[in-house]
Amino acid sequence: MDFQHSQKAQEYLARVKAFMQEHVYPIEDQVYADMHAMNPGGDWVNWKLHPQVEALKKEAKKQGLWNLFLPDEKLGKALSCIEYAPLAEEMGRVPFSPEIFNCNAPDTGNMEVLYHFGSEYQQQTWLTPLLNGEIRSVFGMTEPDVASSDATNMAATIEMDGDEVVINGKKWWSTGLGHPNAKVTIFMGLSNPENERHAQHSMVIVPLDSKGIEIKRMLQAYGDYDAPYGHGEMHFTNVRVPKENIITGLGKGFAIAQGRLGPGRIHHCMRAIGMAEKALELAIKRGLSRTAFGKPILKLGGNGERLADARMAIDQARLMTLNAAWKIDAVGVKNAMTEISAIKVVVPRMLQNVVDMAVQIHGGAGMCNDFPLARFAAGARALRLADGPDEVHQAMVTRLELKKYVNR
Repeated sequence: MDFQHSQKAQEYLARVKAFMQEHVYPIEDQVYADMHAMNPGGDWVNWKLHPQVEALKKEAKKQGLWNLFLPDEKLGKALSCIEYAPLAEEMGRVPFSPEIFNCNAPDTGNMEVLYHFGSEYQQQTWLTPLLNGEIRSVFGMTEPDVASSDATNMAATIEMDGDEVVINGKKWWSTGLGHPNAKVTIFMGLSNPENERHAQHSMVIVPLDSKGIEIKRMLQAYGDYDAPYGHGEMHFTNVRVPKENIITGLGKGFAIAQGRLGPGRIHHCMRAIGMAEKALELAIKRGLSRTAFGKPILKLGGNGERLADARMAIDQARLMTLNAAWKIDAVGVKNAMTEISAIKVVVPRMLQNVVDMAVQIHGGAGMCNDFPLARFAAGARALRLADGPDEVHQAMVTRLELKKYVNR
């Protein structure tokens, strides 16, 4: 087990860092200010893309820093999970930057689904434009009317009718639904209630302009619509798509999801670690530059110890995440479930604590948009629910741990 970055990973990391330093960090604050000014409120129909972000996408593609997440030599850069991990960390320091490299959620997960499980028709129709950055996608899984912490509760339905699939139900917290380029959703719903509980659901590709889809609203997350991306609620009423849009086959939804969520959780966690590093950096700079009661803030009230705790927690979380990435590469997602579930609990909690510490050191400045900490705080709290709440992942770790002692 060696977490030393490969030569290839080091080269790409240096290039991503240089790109971020030259192009992204200088415009970070202005882009967020512009996005709020350009896209006020929840009127997602009129949300606009930021021209500088769009221009940087072209530059990243030109420099070969595009689709870095995909482990394919022709379509991506053939980086393994552990090789991509440090790149995701660097991108995580600025939440809008993954889109610049076409490495943003939920598109990365959807592209992985289509890459690993999609038919040739599905790949040509949707994977290719996603890889080219021509369209964006969403993932329809969470539902408003059931306890979605148990994914088998999904009540939205997928029914066969001749050569078509008929879809009914509600989905919400579909990330990216407000984006002007969002054109398609991967919809997960109940298709085979007669099967055992983890073989009852399927995934279907549904164009967002299909008749019967109504986008009800974008949801605020801690008072912010996250424009021009948004997290939306969709209602499906007798939506019909060709049966060719079913991914792999009926009843395969959970098998697909397991493959989709493993690498995706590595990406999430490494981006969160990048966010935590940025928060710690800001806290140190603020704490050294501000004086109260005759001393630098970092010398007051146990702040030095809090800084040390943050450093140790970040490094622990990174090692756990790299270990999970290494295990995915070595033995596959199915054999790394303990590690994947563990980081999904540990990393967002760590991020929440580190950001909270940084906010406290910044005082009132930490709560407004003068610094990115308020955005980080909202993102950290949301991550403890996204892709399943902490308790679900703790239960998974418990089950797998107890399984070791059966028949001893």
